[in-house]
Amino acid sequence: MSEIEIRAVRFDAPVAQQLITATLADLGVRYGGSGDETPVAATEFEPPAGAFLVAYLAGEPVGCGGWRSHGADTAELKRMYTAPAARGRGVARAVLAAVERSAREQGRKRIVLECGDKQPEAIALYSAAGYERIPNFGFYKDSEGCVSFGRTL
Repeated sequence: MSEIEIRAVRFDAPVAQQLITATLADLGVRYGGSGDETPVAATEFEPPAGAFLVAYLAGEPVGCGGWRSHGADTAELKRMYTAPAARGRGVARAVLAAVERSAREQGRKRIVLECGDKQPEAIALYSAAGYERIPNFGFYKDSEGCVSFGRTL
């Protein structure tokens, strides 16, 4: 098994946009439409207010995730994704740990996220990583099927 390498990149970098496009396509299949209408700006993922990370296996980009500020001491996890061919190989766990570490290094004490009930593998990952259900927030807080999680860093 190849070692997972994680690199910080700009949110608007071509490799990040390629993975984000795949993320939104995956969400579109699950939920319809564009996949996610949450307003997101590339500048929100620039340190120290955020970061965007890409995971590589054998030199190929296979996953991503980032965080943006959600208040003074909280980070919001966004755009977590693992390419289908790389699933089951620890990519998502590695990206999640790297995102948490990045947010903690920038002084964040807590991390929150919202996802949907048609993402059972994501819900299982977050639960296994110590995330707990919190009241819904964000763009989809009033949408049926929205599930939000948080955890102390």
